[in-house]
Amino acid sequence: MPLETWLIKVKKTISQTFDSVRTTPPTKTSTINKSRIRVLAFEVAGIMQKLTHMWRLLSDENIAHLQHQSTCLEGVCKIVSSKDAFLLALARAEMVENIRVLVKSVSHLSIRCEDSNLRRFETAFEVFANTHHESDHDPYGWVLNSKDIQTAIKKMERYVAATATLYNSQMDHQELTNTIKQQKILDHQQINLHWQRQEVKYLKQKSLWNTSFDEVTSLLATTIFTLVSRIKLVFGTKSSDIEENYNGFFETNSKTLKPASNTLGYAGLSLHYANLIIVMEKMIRSPKLVGVDARDDLYSMLPNSIRSTLRGRLKGIGFTASDPVLAGEWRNALGMILGWLSPLAHNMIKWQNERSFEHQNLVPKTNNKIGKSFPFHMRLDAIGV
Repeated sequence: MPLETWLIKVKKTISQTFDSVRTTPPTKTSTINKSRIRVLAFEVAGIMQKLTHMWRLLSDENIAHLQHQSTCLEGVCKIVSSKDAFLLALARAEMVENIRVLVKSVSHLSIRCEDSNLRRFETAFEVFANTHHESDHDPYGWVLNSKDIQTAIKKMERYVAATATLYNSQMDHQELTNTIKQQKILDHQQINLHWQRQEVKYLKQKSLWNTSFDEVTSLLATTIFTLVSRIKLVFGTKSSDIEENYNGFFETNSKTLKPASNTLGYAGLSLHYANLIIVMEKMIRSPKLVGVDARDDLYSMLPNSIRSTLRGRLKGIGFTASDPVLAGEWRNALGMILGWLSPLAHNMIKWQNERSFEHQNLVPKTNNKIGKSFPFHMRLDAIGV
């Protein structure tokens, strides 16, 4: 009898437990487990890498360098502009343009969030960006203080490093798997494969792979809001700048960034001239290594208008060109010119490389170092044709 009573109680308890499981709605944790970013981890790591880079650019040290040194460089003053306000506006506009691209990426992530506030990220950002008094339009408290943003930056850097390691580990695992498929499995290869699988599994837990859309979007959203607030602060953005032909924050800065019709940037020749200047720089430094073919290649790189002008200026100097004294004077003069012109060309090349397709993604270029200066005002885009 006691045994029968005990069995009835056990049966009743089990029945109640199953009924509870069936009727209890899914918890937030179980829902989030279904919304891990998985393979999007590599794209998100690329976004985080750009955001941390932008935050470093906005440090007090870099801003001071920009205001008191970069804008005063001889080459910038000679052929771009000597007006500090114009140069700083260009630097600000490029930062804003980079953020505009990142905002679009984060918006795609936000629509998959459970948190309704995060799903409204893009709308909230537009209101925030187009307002001079940000404190009145930050309802979710996404602008972080200096301590919290540093914590967020470090967290993103750890995520980026872990996700890059995960990518490399996956590639190694795939390579070993393909090798094993093509030949007889050896004991040590089987062991390596097993450990690689375990490593990939571990790294997925530590990296962005196993992070929820809500956590990722929250981290990205707060960083972007804080970046915009910092940009407005360090560049002294006024309400009139934001509200100017009612264009808004992005549109106004985009207008500033657009090259004038008489510039190399507008003509699409900035990269071509940068390469031309670098070739000339190498020739000046090592004239003994310059042969006839190299001079012909350099000449062919010149636009027709410059070739015509050069041809006219070179008439009648055939005999004096062999004069060692005159040649030395020319070399010195060219060296002085290239001394202030070359930095613009090198920055143009670096800027182009940073924005090439392979630099738009984390994999497998995580270890590439990104430049530490504001590139636009140091480039050839704004030079008049």
